[in-house]
Amino acid sequence: MRVEGYTHKYGDNIDTDVIIPARYLHIHDKKELSKYCMRDIDPNFSNKVKHGDIIVGGNNFGCGSSREHAPLVILESGISCVIAKSFAGIFYRNAINIGLPILECFDACDSISEGDDVDVDFDKGIITNITKNETYTAEPFPEFIMGIISAGGLLSYIRNKQEGN
Repeated sequence: MRVEGYTHKYGDNIDTDVIIPARYLHIHDKKELSKYCMRDIDPNFSNKVKHGDIIVGGNNFGCGSSREHAPLVILESGISCVIAKSFAGIFYRNAINIGLPILECFDACDSISEGDDVDVDFDKGIITNITKNETYTAEPFPEFIMGIISAGGLLSYIRNKQEGN
């Protein structure tokens, strides 16, 4: 599985309240809710993000509450992958559970700039910064996690297993 997209870069400790501010959680339509993704840190995010784009973060991405809405609005906004130096544990699990690919790669996060064109090969854990002609290595997903992501999330993965797919 591969994705390619332009990057939106953020720093350390991007918490779930920044990813989706609590004042919007009354919105139940996930596509509508995604319009408020990153609103407090990047007011133009929903206008500039394109399907397939990639978020690059620093340390402790997704910290804060266990708000499941955070990875959901990232995925619904069109982001194909999040690359960070590290992820908060609950955010990591919630992202995998909904099928949002996330990778930890310190070197990539230090080198990638806002707007770089980046290709990610999840099977090999290879991140290529096409803009800068650089390659970084991340730990590839174990086969079962790749299966969850490929299925579109944990519920679809379980449903497929029960149906024998």
